[in-house]
Amino acid sequence: MKTTQRRDAVAIIGAGPAGLVAARWLIQAGLEPVLFEAAGSPGGQWNPDGPASATWPGMRTNTSRTMSRFSDLDHSVGTPCFPRREDMQNYLQAYAERFELHRRMRLNTRVEQIERSSGGWKIGSCGPEGEQIERFAKVILATGAEGTPVLPEIAGLERFTGTFGALHSAHYAGVERYRGRSVLVAGCSISALEIASELALGGAAQVVTSYRRQRYVLPKIVAGIPTDNLMFTRAAALAGAVLPPHRLAEQMLDTVTKAGGRPEQFGAPAADPDIFAAGVTQAQHFLPAVADGRITIRPWIDCIDDRTVRFVDGSELQPDCIIFGTGYRPSLPSLPVAIRNTLELEAGGPDLFEHTLHPDLPDMAFLGLYNLVGPKLPVLELQARWIAQLFSNQCAAPTSEQMRQGALDSRAKRRQGVQPAMNVLALAFARKAGVEPDPGRWPDLERALLFGPLVPASFRLEGPDALPGAAQQQVADAAAFGASAIGELTPEETTLLELLRQSRQPREAA
Repeated sequence: MKTTQRRDAVAIIGAGPAGLVAARWLIQAGLEPVLFEAAGSPGGQWNPDGPASATWPGMRTNTSRTMSRFSDLDHSVGTPCFPRREDMQNYLQAYAERFELHRRMRLNTRVEQIERSSGGWKIGSCGPEGEQIERFAKVILATGAEGTPVLPEIAGLERFTGTFGALHSAHYAGVERYRGRSVLVAGCSISALEIASELALGGAAQVVTSYRRQRYVLPKIVAGIPTDNLMFTRAAALAGAVLPPHRLAEQMLDTVTKAGGRPEQFGAPAADPDIFAAGVTQAQHFLPAVADGRITIRPWIDCIDDRTVRFVDGSELQPDCIIFGTGYRPSLPSLPVAIRNTLELEAGGPDLFEHTLHPDLPDMAFLGLYNLVGPKLPVLELQARWIAQLFSNQCAAPTSEQMRQGALDSRAKRRQGVQPAMNVLALAFARKAGVEPDPGRWPDLERALLFGPLVPASFRLEGPDALPGAAQQQVADAAAFGASAIGELTPEETTLLELLRQSRQPREAA
């Protein structure tokens, strides 16, 4: 077995969006990344040939083109508003080529061991060159939050005898095999509602959904404007730091219901008036399909007896298939038991300081291992920029006490079911990396920066690695779908802006 010392390098586990953007910014910081990827090409979830890909043919992003990119590269001309799986894979390939990342990749190479070693980390891998052991100074785990599908515990599930059995949405491969069939889709996640909608519009004879609670459902696009351009703004994140919780909930409920209506208006169950308790999910066609009678909603599953599914209200169904859209948890099988226990992985972790560091794991960072509400690529880039600064000693590292308290806070939020919002987490990482712009210094961009989409270009205006042309890109992105983010402030925007200006030290919500 070959053993190599790579004390000058950083091992990155995973060459999906997180791993690629980490490598790009490590190079910028003067470090030498080595990307380990089990598949034969990069792309992560967007690579249909990847062993952990949970995407399906015809799948499209639920985030808009302007929010599904990094700051250095736009999508190719002709990419639709909501890119297809193939568009995302092509984009990530182009990104890797632009920054010459392929020569730093170990493709078809599975990492089987990650252990502490004197002054660094020992990585054991198996690839085309056989088994190797290498020692690296630092490690970034960028394997994603969607590593292992989660199935609920339901009595009799393992004995379900429907024609196509029971499967997780990770293994859904398109609508074709379900034409003319009865399908039960369990869960209220984005994937569950998108799959139910696709089945209902694609020829399934019967589509029934089952979930524990009704969430508010946002369409992907409203009046020609993607909802991620409307919802995840800098102003909304800043307001969340200064408004009392009840005001924030009222404001969010008003925004969501104006965009997507209330579920009961479409014939779905009513959602909890407390939008934070109810939660928000996204699907363009789900509620209209409910209103059309194409989708029927039942409460949660009580038990399964052969082919019969019994719900908690006593009603029954005999579907040909059950598809569970019930989420994922990170999968890090290469970590030894001691480290897995430290991170509380089996309990639903990892529990980390700012979703990134752990006090007992020096020189190791975790990138993108969170279930984010909203677009992920802009946040991944900001987190990668901060990690690159930390690893290259360009910014101060948190103390052990700060990290330990942060890990405890993370655990508490996880147990409460709190998921980070894209705009809040983006601003938190941007501040740590010193790249969050001051809208007051950009009077011609103030409205676009505050009330326009929180696009990657906005984080290249100031600080390290400011990008020429970022201001023009911000304006173009804000106007791409006719978003009202250019020109004079509305009275409502003026009121909120004054509130933000009056708050001298808004608390930072991570």
